Amino acid sequence: MTAVQTATPPSMRLRELVFGAACAAALRAAARLGVADALDDTPLAVEDLAAEVKTEPKTLRRLLRALSCYGIFAEQPDGRFAHTDMSRLLREDDPHSLRAIALWCTEPWTWQAWPVLDEAVRSGRSVVKDLFGKEFFTYLNEDAPESADVFNRAMTTSSVQSARDVADLLDLSGSSSVADIGGGQGHVVASLLEKHPGLHGTLLDLPRVVANADPRLRDGGALADRMRLVPGDCREAVPVKADVYIIKNILEWDDESTTRLLRNVVEAGGPGARVVVIENLVDDSPSLRFSTAMDLMLLLNVGGAKHTTESLTGRLTGAGLVIDDIRPVNPYLHAFDCTVPS
Repeated sequence: MTAVQTATPPSMRLRELVFGAACAAALRAAARLGVADALDDTPLAVEDLAAEVKTEPKTLRRLLRALSCYGIFAEQPDGRFAHTDMSRLLREDDPHSLRAIALWCTEPWTWQAWPVLDEAVRSGRSVVKDLFGKEFFTYLNEDAPESADVFNRAMTTSSVQSARDVADLLDLSGSSSVADIGGGQGHVVASLLEKHPGLHGTLLDLPRVVANADPRLRDGGALADRMRLVPGDCREAVPVKADVYIIKNILEWDDESTTRLLRNVVEAGGPGARVVVIENLVDDSPSLRFSTAMDLMLLLNVGGAKHTTESLTGRLTGAGLVIDDIRPVNPYLHAFDCTVPS
């Protein structure tokens, strides 16, 4: 707890928290207006910044003043605004950009779903079908294509960033093949192939997903000669033989689907196969607020859940895996390094 929080009376702190939507909306507005992209290393007067992003100066100042309370942008003594470490993450060109994530977490559907969180808690299931008449991803792709595009960009950005961390963490020097199960566009397996020139890889995901795999992995790509793209549903079957299987951020479905996937991997790999499961954990202190919020969003949209260390350990051992090590990948991901026993 910071000194500011300690000095804030509980009644005022609660008042601040119930206006949390205002902060989220302000972040979304700044991201959509491109304020962070318009502001470079030199602080700007709000009039100049407003001209760049085509807004009214007075209302832009109000937006920036609200965000600066949270350390997002900073107002100088002369009234100009400057970047902070957090506001730079809203830039499209920042290597660690969170702009797409900020937009995804504040998409229009979220403003309809959050107010009925009590219904999701009461029933234990997603509220999306009640709100929109369709399952979540069906709704996105059929009725909210702009949100679907934001989702895809957010997931791609997140995957690209974390793929580098995964490649830095994992030592695959003794392995000849790796399979990325449900790996989306294949950023993780691509990073691993780039790190290990002798490694061969496989990406398994739904047909429409692998059809849009990372260009490095497709025909003519730099890694294509060491890569196999396999369309399929990993919950139905894993028709892939490899030394190492990577399962990243997909064990958030219902228990039955998670169990089927893990058993499919165990059967495909056979005795001695290495299985690395990478997930957010809701009992991890550095990312607790982020992970618990994502946990509630999963309840709202797909009826899923984030794992605790205990619940994920139970799923993995229940599928017959032996957990050899648990290590942090970055501030919000952990790797469970497992083996299929002989």
